[in-house]
Amino acid sequence: MTEQLTPVDGSQSVPDQSTPLLSIVIPAYNEGAPDRLRKSLQDIIAFADQQAFSIEVIVVDNNSRDNTRAIAEEAAQAQPYIRALVEPTQGKGAAVRTGMLAARGAYLFICDADLSMPIDEVLKFLPPQLDGYDIAIASREAPGSQRIGEPEMRHIMGRVFNFIVRSLAVHGLSDTQCGFKCFRREVALALFPLQTIDGWAFDVELLFIAQRRGYSIVEVPITWIYKPQSKISPIRDSINMVLETLRIRMKGWQGQYDAKQRPQDRQSAS
Repeated sequence: MTEQLTPVDGSQSVPDQSTPLLSIVIPAYNEGAPDRLRKSLQDIIAFADQQAFSIEVIVVDNNSRDNTRAIAEEAAQAQPYIRALVEPTQGKGAAVRTGMLAARGAYLFICDADLSMPIDEVLKFLPPQLDGYDIAIASREAPGSQRIGEPEMRHIMGRVFNFIVRSLAVHGLSDTQCGFKCFRREVALALFPLQTIDGWAFDVELLFIAQRRGYSIVEVPITWIYKPQSKISPIRDSINMVLETLRIRMKGWQGQYDAKQRPQDRQSAS
């Protein structure tokens, strides 16, 4: 499992500053198209400027062939709380893992580069609006959620995949694949080193391990706006995600994810 961490913002170490409340981790692959990464970063900067708490933003370029890396570097040079990293192992899961393990915040938030969830909705995942959880996942299916502009066939395929996930791996969650998820720092540091899936189903694996280890997972209803130019191939990637879910289930049967105690239980017992 590769966990190469390469700053591209001109530094070789994390700047010395107080621990932020929130880290926003953005995996990015060929997101240089108009109104994608650059526009999303502008929205995040405007949001961060309005908050009383500290925020860091980590953009992880995943071998992009366009100007994604240049956009991330530009933003990192302009804002001290933005960092630009590269992850050479291909796959969203690999990019997310690199960003999450580099993050310093008390809450670590995975954020899709297209901001299909408006960034101000992240407040739903933080105190005082929400507290006392280990993992909070955005849901497009929970009561109070709203989908805007999603093609019907994409929705149907998503529901079929969720049925497979609930049947094989992660139980009781209505939307495991929405790209916005928040982890308490201690939980992220316990789970992400165990992640083996570099592809799209990486979050199924993380939630599967989390449930086996007794972490609390809550669903947060959000407004989700369909954005075109998705990086997912409906047929190829759907098949790959099913195969990855079967791999996760097999690893579970083999006991590869088992642990006798949760990390905080080991700490309290020592």
